[in-house]
Amino acid sequence: MAVAKMETRRSILDAARRIVVAKGYAAVGINEVLAAAGVPKGSFYHHFGSKDAFGEAMMKSYFDDYFATMDGIVADTGASAAEHLMRYWQYFYDTQAADDCQGGCLVVKLGAEISDLSEAMRIVTKAGTTEIVDRIERMIVRGVADGSVTIDGDPHATADSLYNLWIGASMIAKIHGSPGQLDRAMTVTRQVLHA
Repeated sequence: MAVAKMETRRSILDAARRIVVAKGYAAVGINEVLAAAGVPKGSFYHHFGSKDAFGEAMMKSYFDDYFATMDGIVADTGASAAEHLMRYWQYFYDTQAADDCQGGCLVVKLGAEISDLSEAMRIVTKAGTTEIVDRIERMIVRGVADGSVTIDGDPHATADSLYNLWIGASMIAKIHGSPGQLDRAMTVTRQVLHA
């Protein structure tokens, strides 16, 4: 794909993410996204075969960026795994507490909506959240190995439970417009990891 075409595609996906995180997927029209991206209306189908393909690409792009952030957190080789884990959870907290707890997580915003609307988007989201849990599990395993983390159960089950805790806390924080649930999630996370 030519550089200009890739940049245009990325501009569309970035604009879509900003709008969709505020309004939801079904409420956003293609023309609104193209206008926000500064892209001519007729060019959408040069980049995406359908709105469903566009939604799938938007979620893939979101997860690629999310994984890059996680990679950046664990790149600090001078930090313990417990420090990596707590930096990750602080990133999660900060992202979800932003804008009066309206957050920027497309999983929180779109999880239920896209599961009903688009099988392709559901599959991408399932794969993305599975990879997040796997990455958290790897941090936990490293923490147990370096002695900075102690858990009472299986690393995968612990990672899965903590991620689910944070997704739920983010939804309730969004409903209440207050980070109280995120504060409690942080406390529980520290207790579970003994970090």
